[in-house]
Amino acid sequence: MPADHILTYVESLRGGGVERAQLRLAGGWLAAGRRVTLVANRLEGPLCAELPAGIETVTPRPRAVTSLLCLPTIVRQRKPDLIFCAGNTYTSIAAWTRARLGPAMPPIVGKVSNSLRRRDLGPLGDWGNSAWLACHGRFLDHLVAMTPETARRAERALRMRGRVEVIPNPPAETIPGAIGTALPRGRIVLGVGRLVAQKRWDRLIAALPLLADREVSLVIVGEGDRRTALEAQVAALGLGSRVFLPGHAADPLPVMARAAVVVLPSDFEGVPGVLREALSVGTPVIATESSPSVAEIVTSPTLGSIVAPDDPAALVAALDHWLGGATPRPAPVPQPGYDSAARYLALFDRLVVTPSRRPSRPAARTVAPMQP
Repeated sequence: MPADHILTYVESLRGGGVERAQLRLAGGWLAAGRRVTLVANRLEGPLCAELPAGIETVTPRPRAVTSLLCLPTIVRQRKPDLIFCAGNTYTSIAAWTRARLGPAMPPIVGKVSNSLRRRDLGPLGDWGNSAWLACHGRFLDHLVAMTPETARRAERALRMRGRVEVIPNPPAETIPGAIGTALPRGRIVLGVGRLVAQKRWDRLIAALPLLADREVSLVIVGEGDRRTALEAQVAALGLGSRVFLPGHAADPLPVMARAAVVVLPSDFEGVPGVLREALSVGTPVIATESSPSVAEIVTSPTLGSIVAPDDPAALVAALDHWLGGATPRPAPVPQPGYDSAARYLALFDRLVVTPSRRPSRPAARTVAPMQP
């Protein structure tokens, strides 16, 4: 019995790697002849332009006081064969829906989209996050991780042994007709991601006046609640003529190809797709040790540099290395995941036939991990 109707959900379409990959997957499932319903608490944001043709959208009325608390009611009405939870942020809604529907709940597949450790929350917050993750095996039927090392850690942290599959995100591709991003002349250092505390763009801004190249500009593509704080930092350092925050980019790949180097200075990450996207267009990367997956992507010093999160001198040295002119750009590295939508559907179909979560049933088999 195939999973003919897949339901997934999102808070909004204001931007983010999780939601962008979610829409690419949905497009692949639709192309394979499946029905896909997207529940959005707010059907707004720049990613609305990336909604695949044929997707059914549901916006709760009235909007939920807390994100998507109405999902159990929508599941009862729409009767999907399977629910896809696209990232860590959304697993609390999956747990709520499972608790409300009980045996009537269709299988739920979750995806690891962010770090399993949250040291940024302090010892108590990190402990609470670990305790919450340990409960996930009770309400998720299966889990998808994007790299082998992420899968190994997720099996332990979420207590889902034998129920974790490795499937990378589908690759980002150039979007025909997308509005371009205005860029300054000359060489640029590029950051791509939401303007949120996790990304630590302040580290990159602070490094700019310390670089040997005093002409290079910094462009950070994205939007978020840290814009005001970042603009204040830029003004305080007198960098208004060298730092640009152009907002959301409809298609970041051309911007990455234009950059001298792409930098991701985050405190924590899941599997940062921005690194794979930059390498796919032959642009070197610099990343903090924000996730075990970083070393699975930046596999050679010819591709980029990995630095400690709280080592500003190492960040400056890495930037000087790639901006110095003596180090060649890497050859393009193809992104994995061109068959990801089909691999998800194979997993979904298996779970619809034999749900793996039930304690009375044997755990679903795990397909051999695909190398990143």
